[in-house]
Amino acid sequence: MKKLALITASLALLATPVLAQSTTTTGNAPANAKFSTVSKDEMFSSKLKGLNVYNQKEESIGEISDLAFKNDKIEAMILSVGGFLGVGEHYVAVSPASVNVKYDSKNSKWTATMNTTKDALKAAPEFKYPK
Repeated sequence: MKKLALITASLALLATPVLAQSTTTTGNAPANAKFSTVSKDEMFSSKLKGLNVYNQKEESIGEISDLAFKNDKIEAMILSVGGFLGVGEHYVAVSPASVNVKYDSKNSKWTATMNTTKDALKAAPEFKYPK
């Protein structure tokens, strides 16, 4: 019985360093995680990517292909314009303020509209991804 108690005590002492955890972090990360709640009507980037953009005449004038962020803020929406099935298309960067994105609850989908024409977007300066 003494032997069993001695073995149990030894194992407990050996396991103590394994069970101890450090609360320090590396880098600039805060020590405590902060969690958020997300409502069902929040906008996600995954809902924007691939979303067709229409003008006032309800013509498809492009597609949102990417978002450019700067200082935790959307700096530009990258639109894919022109072309057919990926051939002849190019990208343009537009201000997010010029694209009206909203949720159409009647049809349960996101919509994007912009006050411009296909020709104006085709003539816009081409956006090229930095290397």
